[in-house]
Amino acid sequence: MIKIAVVIPCFRVRKHILDVLDHIGPEISSIYVIDDECPEETGKLVQESSKDPRVKVLYNPINLGVGGAVIRGYQEAMFDQIDIVVKIDGDGQMDPSLIEDFVAPIKLGEADYTKGNRFFDLENINRMPKMRLIGNSLLSFMSKISTGYWNIFDPNNGYTAIHSGVIKKIAFSRVSNRFFFESDMLFRLNILKAVVVDIPMDAKYGDEKSNLSIAQSIGEFCYKHTRNFIKRIFYNYYLRDMSLASFELPCGLFLLCFGVIYGLYNWYHFSQLNQLTPLGTVMLSALSLLFGLQFILAFLSYDISSVPRRIIHYRIKV
Repeated sequence: MIKIAVVIPCFRVRKHILDVLDHIGPEISSIYVIDDECPEETGKLVQESSKDPRVKVLYNPINLGVGGAVIRGYQEAMFDQIDIVVKIDGDGQMDPSLIEDFVAPIKLGEADYTKGNRFFDLENINRMPKMRLIGNSLLSFMSKISTGYWNIFDPNNGYTAIHSGVIKKIAFSRVSNRFFFESDMLFRLNILKAVVVDIPMDAKYGDEKSNLSIAQSIGEFCYKHTRNFIKRIFYNYYLRDMSLASFELPCGLFLLCFGVIYGLYNWYHFSQLNQLTPLGTVMLSALSLLFGLQFILAFLSYDISSVPRRIIHYRIKV
């Protein structure tokens, strides 16, 4: 029998946590509530109020962020020999009745990791706060580039499920502990060549307040996405394997940069002399730009077609 557990990181979710726990179905073997040094003492409330024998409250001595809390839950699940671990938030935005939808592709051998996608239903998008919609769209595009999962959207969605065999292969000491956790997980999963599947879902928006400020986090996210993109390209196209795409990207970048710099230099040089730029110089710059862009598009086409499609957890001893 497959054992399924739910991990719930808790920070300022006192008003909603008990209702979330009440709606978790009987198919779940264990529920790990991680109090991430919550100022509202959510863990204590659960211990005093919940009579569900499946619930186990864990306390982080210091605030580790959502990622640190989830990792703590993963570690406990591995100790209890859980097969599939689902992560939901304690603020009531994620419907526990959807857990089976997230677990099913993993059970059927179609995915190693599943995550929610709030952008699948157009009606649901219209209900999403505009700033959150714009911010998540921007972060989703950056995540596609950095993680290599071009087939998924809504990377910061925290409703996820993962096979225990995959958990054992992830170096969590290197995973970002805070709000970049979900995107960083996708990067690590791509390095493992794990199959990730989007699960359509609706999100509830009530009186809860998000701890993530997109305006304050955009700089950090841009830096970390750029870092992960460079690492992914190096690992997948040069260290682990080489292909035609390994040459297309550097050639494309070189030609593109050469065309821009050479063209601008000569334009400025001849404008200072009040002369027209020679046709040969213009053509050399233009051709460099065109060939550089073509090489980069060819690389992107290869990268998009290289999204992992073969599950890895059957090849891992659990």
